[in-house]
Amino acid sequence: MNKKSNAVLRLIGILLLTIAFCVLGYLNAKNIKLGLDLNGGVSITYQTVEENPTAEQMSDTVYKLQMKAQSYSTEAQVYQEGKNRINIDIPGATDANEILAELGEPGTLQFADEDGNVLLTGDDVKTATAGMTNQNNNREYVIELHFTEAGATKFAEATKNNVGKRIFIIYNNEVISSPNVKEAITGGQASISPIESYEQAQKIASTIRIGALPVSLTELRSNVIGATLGAEAISTSLQAAAIGIALVMLFMLCVYRIPGLAASLALFMYVGLEMVLMQAFEVTLTLPGIAGIILSIGMAVDANVIIFTRIKEEIGAGNSVEKAIKSGFEKALSAILDGNITTLIAAAVLYIRGSGTVKGFATTLAIGIIISLITALFVTRGLLTAFFALGATNPKLYGIKKETKVINFIGFRRIAYSISSLVIIVGFIFLAMNKKNTGDIFNYDLDFKGGSSTTITFDKDLSMMEIDSEVIPLFTAATGGNASTQAAKVAGTNEVIIKTRTMTTEERTKLYDSLQEKFSISEDKIVTENISGAVSTEMKKDAVWALLIAIFCMLIYIWIRFTDIKFASASVMALSHDVLITVTFYAVLRWAVGSNFIACILTIVGYSINATIVIFDRIRENLHNGSKKKGLEYVVNEAISSTVTRSINTSLTTFISVFVLYIFGVSSIRDFTLPLMVGIVAGAWSSVCIAGPLWFDFVILSKRKKEQLSKK
Repeated sequence: MNKKSNAVLRLIGILLLTIAFCVLGYLNAKNIKLGLDLNGGVSITYQTVEENPTAEQMSDTVYKLQMKAQSYSTEAQVYQEGKNRINIDIPGATDANEILAELGEPGTLQFADEDGNVLLTGDDVKTATAGMTNQNNNREYVIELHFTEAGATKFAEATKNNVGKRIFIIYNNEVISSPNVKEAITGGQASISPIESYEQAQKIASTIRIGALPVSLTELRSNVIGATLGAEAISTSLQAAAIGIALVMLFMLCVYRIPGLAASLALFMYVGLEMVLMQAFEVTLTLPGIAGIILSIGMAVDANVIIFTRIKEEIGAGNSVEKAIKSGFEKALSAILDGNITTLIAAAVLYIRGSGTVKGFATTLAIGIIISLITALFVTRGLLTAFFALGATNPKLYGIKKETKVINFIGFRRIAYSISSLVIIVGFIFLAMNKKNTGDIFNYDLDFKGGSSTTITFDKDLSMMEIDSEVIPLFTAATGGNASTQAAKVAGTNEVIIKTRTMTTEERTKLYDSLQEKFSISEDKIVTENISGAVSTEMKKDAVWALLIAIFCMLIYIWIRFTDIKFASASVMALSHDVLITVTFYAVLRWAVGSNFIACILTIVGYSINATIVIFDRIRENLHNGSKKKGLEYVVNEAISSTVTRSINTSLTTFISVFVLYIFGVSSIRDFTLPLMVGIVAGAWSSVCIAGPLWFDFVILSKRKKEQLSKK
């Protein structure tokens, strides 16, 4: 079989696979789990048995219920309502009774020996998670237990005294597990194995977590609530996605020609695979999740741009198209792998250490990274070689990169440092001013600060469109126009729940009067309660620690791969720069800081590291190909100059996707995409003007220190 026949078969095979994935993803799109904002879910309110629980008890209970609720959905929200109530919103669920049966009433958890003596209680357990191990090539499901400091001491004593016996884990007087003690266990960690299935391990682990509650709860009410945003949000987001993809494809075709066509076809497969894997991994999709997917579509072309730039360079150096394609993929491989593996490490850490929005974000990020690697390294390459074999041999069809004009970025670095420093300093000034004027450094949204939840029983069933146009404006007027709102309908009733910032007595009176006047409803059909933030203090700590550990792991990986800690240090400083620039805009423009803020910052970190690594990869290459003889300054300037087009093009395609989403998206999507656009610009600036020059300065500083030491 000749090359043309092979090329035709390869092309047909890739196209059929692309069509299959897209069709499969589309037909089963209804199986994708949707969050509360898109599809509604179950809302359950618990009340404490004790009349006056302490604030610490309520805070601990909210956090542990959040851990339990996440076994149903990573996007579940738990928040305090009033002084002794806790509300749990679980997206995608439709049967409140089923959820209540599975969730159960939180009760007592005890660890007891065979004689019934209580050895530990739920208070001694820090957390419990389901896991999987391989023992002698056999898969085993386990439960990993982590105890508090006091619990670790008790557990060590309990296992020491019960070697060869069973310890019974009892929840509400029912034995949920009875593992055999093989040896004394110290260190505050233990595992229970084997468990029949992963689902069983998850169920037991979540029961142990919820059993450690500091207060007892009883069910007060449960409702099935409708989507908080309605069908319009989904349709506009999908419309934005279609336009964004079309614009990115058009850009790729115009700039990269035949390679751009290959990338566009690969992008279709990317979308299809994304939908299929989201179904397979049961990812709960929220509106920010849609934004994240559209953003990842813009980022998916990054690897292709790196490859195509290399191909252009090879053709410009006089190589044949066939050799240029092969060499382009080979030379781009290290930068692509390093950039994606670094971000994948961050995603893994965020998934393990994070909770709620962070965990959901990490899942979507990891899926996007893996798919982009597959489509760039295999699909795009297969398409390019097929096109070449079918007659696309003219170098003009691939583009020819002219000799790089070396720009003196090192000479510009002090100006770049000054500009960035000035912006960041302004940010800190505004943070201090905000703290002084409002008591908070940021304009915290409901998710962080809590507010008021108002339940209104109307005389008729209002649509989300009617709520947005007729009800929400009354809340806006009552709060002076400076409060964000979240609205949801209670299925099967005429009740509407609207959350806003904490309202004063005067604002409530004004709101009640306007509701009664416009809808002729009595005051007894309007109930307002204060609620806590859905993002608890513990969740914030989890997110911060997850981010810090992720950055640390990225630093270690870059250090190992580039065999120089100066590369890693410059990378982390560039990432910190991008985050601080974004924070500055949040502070100066008073953008609302909610749960999406965490996902936004994580997206910026994951995005900007790729561009920095591409430049560092070129610096590493220049250090080994003889360019070092021209001086270190030339090495850095040439590396940045040769990749600056790639940095601009990648940032532009990503910016296009996000900008289209901003134009067509609903208000909550705009709140998410606006900071992302700032982060994209900041990431492009830091990669080109900050990261490389920082590495240069670190090297010079290191040399000076060595010289000073040698003189001594």
